Amino acid sequence: VQLVESGGGLVQAGGSLRLSCAASGFSFSRYAMGWFRQQPGKERETVVTINWLSGTTYYEDSVKGRFTISKDNTKKTMYLQMNNLNYEDTAVYYCAARRGAISSLPREYEHWGQGTQVTVSS
Repeated sequence: VQLVESGGGLVQAGGSLRLSCAASGFSFSRYAMGWFRQQPGKERETVVTINWLSGTTYYEDSVKGRFTISKDNTKKTMYLQMNNLNYEDTAVYYCAARRGAISSLPREYEHWGQGTQVTVSS
């Protein structure tokens, strides 16, 4: 299993970014996946998780209505569309995968990408 994130960068508050997570070595339908983020000095937190087979999603409250998870099966890529970004969204964003059921707990995800930095200027 390999996950590679891209798409991070510097954006002004109120702006948008789309993160990508290129996946290989497993089938989307058998794994739950998610986006997580970590700010300096803080624990990694869940942004959104999804079970692709059932369509079940979990969005962290602060991103509901602003962030959207999606995928392109042909490209084996997962996306995180982030709109109306604010300073508190600044973090390193990671994609992750786990075999089986959806979980909102980062510690239950076995496979992680290297992360991509998102910086929102106020």
